Amino acid sequence: MHHPKPKHRFSAWDGSQQLPLDPDKILEALADDLMEYGDLRWAMRNLMSRGMQIPQGGYMQGLRDLLKQLRDKKRERLEQFDLSSIFDEFRERLDEILEMEQERIHDWLTRDSDDFSGDLLKNIAERNQEILKELPGDVAGQVRELEKYEFLNPDAQRKFLELLNDLRKAMANTFFNNIENMVNNLSDGDMERMKDMMKALNDMLVKKISGEDPGFEDFMKKFGDMFGDNPPQSLDELLEQMRQQMQAAQSLLNSLSPEQQQQLQSLLGNKFNDPELNAELLKLAKEMDFLNPDGNQYRFGGDEKLDLNAAMELMNEMQQLDELIDQVTRAERGGDVDRIDKDLLSDLMGEQAAEDLDKLNELLKALEDAGYIRPAGDDRWELTPRGSRMIGQKALGEIYDRLKHQSLGNHAVPEEGRFGERLEQTKPYEYGDPFHVHLPRTIRNAIDRAGPQTPVQLHPDDFEIYRSETITSTATAMLVDLSWSMALRGSFQAAKKVALALHNLITTQYPKDSFYIIGFAAYAKELKPVDLPYLQWDEYVLGTNMQHALLLAEKLLAKHTGGTRQIIMISDGEPTAHLENGQAQFAYPATPETIRATFKAVKHCTTRGIAINTFMLESSYYLKAFMDEVARINGGRVFYTSPDKLGEYILVDYVEHKRKKLGRRA
Repeated sequence: MHHPKPKHRFSAWDGSQQLPLDPDKILEALADDLMEYGDLRWAMRNLMSRGMQIPQGGYMQGLRDLLKQLRDKKRERLEQFDLSSIFDEFRERLDEILEMEQERIHDWLTRDSDDFSGDLLKNIAERNQEILKELPGDVAGQVRELEKYEFLNPDAQRKFLELLNDLRKAMANTFFNNIENMVNNLSDGDMERMKDMMKALNDMLVKKISGEDPGFEDFMKKFGDMFGDNPPQSLDELLEQMRQQMQAAQSLLNSLSPEQQQQLQSLLGNKFNDPELNAELLKLAKEMDFLNPDGNQYRFGGDEKLDLNAAMELMNEMQQLDELIDQVTRAERGGDVDRIDKDLLSDLMGEQAAEDLDKLNELLKALEDAGYIRPAGDDRWELTPRGSRMIGQKALGEIYDRLKHQSLGNHAVPEEGRFGERLEQTKPYEYGDPFHVHLPRTIRNAIDRAGPQTPVQLHPDDFEIYRSETITSTATAMLVDLSWSMALRGSFQAAKKVALALHNLITTQYPKDSFYIIGFAAYAKELKPVDLPYLQWDEYVLGTNMQHALLLAEKLLAKHTGGTRQIIMISDGEPTAHLENGQAQFAYPATPETIRATFKAVKHCTTRGIAINTFMLESSYYLKAFMDEVARINGGRVFYTSPDKLGEYILVDYVEHKRKKLGRRA
């Protein structure tokens, strides 16, 4: 059966295509933090906070960027609107209503009539005119007085009833989102049903507060149609809707001046003109106060006007921004982006913000799929051996990159030789050399000697071979000082990275070699390379016990009888501890007993043919004197360097003294 070949289309990168996350780049981006703090979760949290570069020069924003955008949007809103302008709309509507009513009063007062009815109309008009003259100056006071006023102009009365209805709707929406239609067309039957619903709701809340079954399902069977097309599915969902609306209303009040607060409360208070319903609303407000916190306060300083409904919507948006800011802040601290409401983020900040959030959520999965990390229980993760090797490879690559851009200083140039692993360099063949013929150079030598002809006649002097090197087996123990002073001087991370880099170099380039890592502070212990990224210093453990480290290294290297055995020791100070009867004895400055015990351990290593090469990250007078004596006893070398140069010194020294080339260039 013939299967058609799949067709692939290619197009130029324009920045819009979604590329999969590169786990190598992710691991590289968090490696330094992991080496610094020894905590994978902490390193991942920092990466999620700051974001990272992605392929094609793009950038995936982190939680820190998202937090800034949310705060910027909140500040823009505060600088955009004038909250006090919510009263302007009511003032304009009341002015229009009063003007219409005054025109009707004027008509009645100026009407020519001698009959009794004309005088009656004039009396009514004069009385209404006096009432209007005595109206308070504030909007809330005028609304309150006009509720008792008998309008002469039916159109003015209709507009005033519309205003009252809008106030009722605003009042209802401080608790509910979806009963506007009922409020807009309240009949006597609707009013009674609304009171029944309020009583039933209050009964539910009382039961909830006391720990009883509130009976939400029965409530929704009776009143579910009052909550729109998407009614709440639980009492908690209903309470959350009410909480958000109440907090928005309270935030609106908190953000006004005391005088404006009083006006708004007066405007919204008792607008249903029904004592029973008003009493139930008051009871509901008290119960909600028990269940929910107060609203926030916002200081608006803009000049853009908005009405009451727009102000309530703005308060909802401000509440949502605050909620998202809180979610992102907690996620940044804990490294858990699942706690961020993605739908709310998309609504407020757009789809791109939600997509970046998805990418942050995929970081862990990308590392897990690549086999670099694995779950470790209790919502924790750990590096796999493969992940540890990748970090070691990165550390090695960093050191090599630095070496490319600088001179190697006083490092010795290795002698050239023959035998062993083949190099790309060539040399004339000599008797006894491995016959690794470099055919192109051999034929070229024949042509240069005899000229171009066929067949090519080869002469023994024409033969040229690949150079080769002998790689001797080496067993190395790296001793890493884990004392607190290493961390204080910034040397701790450098030492861990060098250990990982050297381990990576040996396992990939010199697989016949053996490598041990020993950490030492008050005591010494063998470390596994996979544990190095997590290694942390202990500020409560005092001491630099070189003696114990040397004894442990001697024991590990004793397993190897052939080849070279060496110790590479990284430290920043003289020994301050030694073992007596298996217990660490600490003293600073170092006691003669500690110095003698350390020198004795150096002599043990020396008699067994173990070289000790020390890389010191400090160079005080006393330290130099001590290290000179170590070098005199052992014959090893001492390097004084800095944390940023440590890697180059150790790796170059290892490789150069590893190779022993036997031949000479002709």
